[in-house]
Amino acid sequence: MAKVMRLVFMGSDGIALPMLERLADEGRAVVEIVGVFTQPDRPVGRGQRVVANAIKTWAMAAGVPVYQPEKFDDDARQQLAFLEPDVTLVMAYGHILRLPVIETPRLGTLNLHTSLLPRYRGASPIQTAIASGERETGVSLMRIVPALDAGPVADVERVAVGSLDTALDVEAKLAEASATLVWRNLPKLAAGSLRFHPQDESRVTFCRRLSKEDGALDFSRAAAELAARINGLFPWPTCQVMIGDTPVKFGRADTLSESAGGSAAGSVVGADENGLLIATGSGTLRVRQLQRPGGKMLAAADFLRGFPIATGTRLPSSGHTVLVGARPLR
Repeated sequence: MAKVMRLVFMGSDGIALPMLERLADEGRAVVEIVGVFTQPDRPVGRGQRVVANAIKTWAMAAGVPVYQPEKFDDDARQQLAFLEPDVTLVMAYGHILRLPVIETPRLGTLNLHTSLLPRYRGASPIQTAIASGERETGVSLMRIVPALDAGPVADVERVAVGSLDTALDVEAKLAEASATLVWRNLPKLAAGSLRFHPQDESRVTFCRRLSKEDGALDFSRAAAELAARINGLFPWPTCQVMIGDTPVKFGRADTLSESAGGSAAGSVVGADENGLLIATGSGTLRVRQLQRPGGKMLAAADFLRGFPIATGTRLPSSGHTVLVGARPLR
């Protein structure tokens, strides 16, 4: 019988939970999760109450030792070495790992990156892929190397991006895809048959950490581009426009095939049963969900009953920030 691998997981985001749950249940014949490294507890919400993240909560319930270094220094590396891991698996951890840490496990350190590498290396691959109009994305299982998301890739699991999928929707798909990907490949790693292949450097693109400024909309762009950006940047940072003196957030959008009949870009041209209709540089944008300060994100029909927006209202445009490039972005 093959030896059960000792696995350390490093991550701080709930996207990894389906994968952890599967490994802790069905995967017990292949791996034992001997430790979890995650970010320290942080204040969240309006009350700034300090709470544990979803990964720590899962680990404590599962009886897995939890480590929360503020930075991954020599003390943290010694804690990792004490666990004698065969492999470390990383997903959305939030710490940069130095080479001595990467080389500590016997079989190396693997990462789950939520894009089809070499596309969308960097901090916001899910949001940026959707905002860029991709109709397919996925998760890549790769070896970590000192360069940003540049390690060789063993396997990928693809997911479709629907026309109304937001980053929240695609994240849920990728969470399940990650569980499938790891489940398919860890037995190969244990058997010594998992093979890694270099990334095609000619196809590399980079994304960056998002900010509130990325939620600006330029209505002179095509409706399809605007809808992709709205969906990709929900729920963070969320696209927002000023309607009168009120900042209104857009939550989900698609397009109509019909044009807006020559109306100026940014003009509200009406509403249908599914959303607010806005003229753009090419085509008509349909915003299906809206939110005003202090309120909830509502379906457009419900929102417009309490906050009417007259046909002909001209929404202000702001230039789109650059989300993706051929070199690392700041």
